[in-house]
Amino acid sequence: MADNGDEEYRIQQGDYVVLKRGDIFKAVQIVPKKKIIFEKQWFFLDNAVGNLYSTTFEISSGGILQPQKLKETGNPSDLKEAGTDNRNIVDDGKSQKLTRDDIETLKEQGLKGQEIIQQLIENSSTFRDKTEYAQDKYIKKKKKKYENTVTILKPSCRILAMMYHGREPGKICHLRYDTLAQMLTLANIHAHSKVLVFETCAGLVLGSIMERMGGYGSVIQMYPGGGPVRAGVESFGFPAHFHDTLHEFPICHVNALLAGELDTTAKDPTAEEKLNLAADEQIQPEAEQHGSPEEQSMETNTEEDAAQDQEKIEKEKRREAKAQERKVKLEEKRKKLAAAAVLLEGRNADGLVIASRFHPCPVLMTLLKFLAPSRPFVVYSQYKETLIECYTKLKEQGGTVNLRLSDTWLRHYQVLPNRTHPVLLMSGGGGYLLSGTTVAMDQSKPAASQRSEEPAPKRQKVKDTEG
Repeated sequence: MADNGDEEYRIQQGDYVVLKRGDIFKAVQIVPKKKIIFEKQWFFLDNAVGNLYSTTFEISSGGILQPQKLKETGNPSDLKEAGTDNRNIVDDGKSQKLTRDDIETLKEQGLKGQEIIQQLIENSSTFRDKTEYAQDKYIKKKKKKYENTVTILKPSCRILAMMYHGREPGKICHLRYDTLAQMLTLANIHAHSKVLVFETCAGLVLGSIMERMGGYGSVIQMYPGGGPVRAGVESFGFPAHFHDTLHEFPICHVNALLAGELDTTAKDPTAEEKLNLAADEQIQPEAEQHGSPEEQSMETNTEEDAAQDQEKIEKEKRREAKAQERKVKLEEKRKKLAAAAVLLEGRNADGLVIASRFHPCPVLMTLLKFLAPSRPFVVYSQYKETLIECYTKLKEQGGTVNLRLSDTWLRHYQVLPNRTHPVLLMSGGGGYLLSGTTVAMDQSKPAASQRSEEPAPKRQKVKDTEG
């Protein structure tokens, strides 16, 4: 294939990729000679570099990946005899002639998974008596166990959402991938927009919004605590210009920003360091006073003194380096805070997305003030009670329309010839969504008069029907 038009579709060194085997996913970065452990198997990703994404590799001896060849016509699932009824088959554990030791011996001899499965079929006394569907199910089960293959995928919002929901749903507040898709749609995420995000889903929601915007516009992450969490954003493997659109602002400074009291001027980060230096200078003369009566002994130990002086100099250099590094970090943090504050001061954001483990009501009521009129917002929660409270508060406060509280229902189907039916296991719930649109309120009227004014009902005269 040509190399000049498909570089972005080929695996490169340093790329973040997603490993897939069956329904199991894992996000890793391609690093030379780094051992990867996935589904009780270890291998190296060096040989994957240069191949196209979505390529399936076989894991050979030594953990070396080799692109899987096309299946030959002699597949064990083809050209087989099949029975018509499984009722006469007794599962007594004696139908397979090969023992576990025999299978391990076959592996040591270098047989591939397909060859081991063929041996299992030939040594099964009940395989030919099973129906065609039962045989396919048997082969599929053995492939999952004995075939040493792995598929390398390019990270995307859908794949990473499925990975987190399958492996660590608690980290993303049990946010399901179909619910995430609805959030992006309801919030009208698109390029060249300004979006506010408050999430505690390991950066999955933030990364999904950045992917949808394509590196154009502004994303302002409102974060609790000491700093933003973006583990999921790294797994997307965005180019450098995507991160230029990302800003951050601590949620604890929102009230100060709304009141116009936020101070983004540079503070003196060396004040504490000056105090520490003064304390050291006070300690140093005391040491000299203690040492003055022993001048003769110090002259004899000049080598020890030189070593101590050298150690002090190195210690001082390390302290100065740490102080300089701390100063640079504080200045960088101040610049980020000031840049995000400038974007928020206009109060003209185009969308708001909230998905966190905290109670959403106070966060929603505060961040809605930064949205321009006629802009969408969406709130995710595992529990409907918290969103019901938000719904009630918004109705009382006004300023929003098209409020909608919904939950999502998802069911997977197996689609095979003559075997299409719902999968037995399914997700119990995908959480709840509260969505709506902001509107401009008439500031000339008090809040109590914002409700629709209806004329008082007329009194109807009750006719006397006696007589």
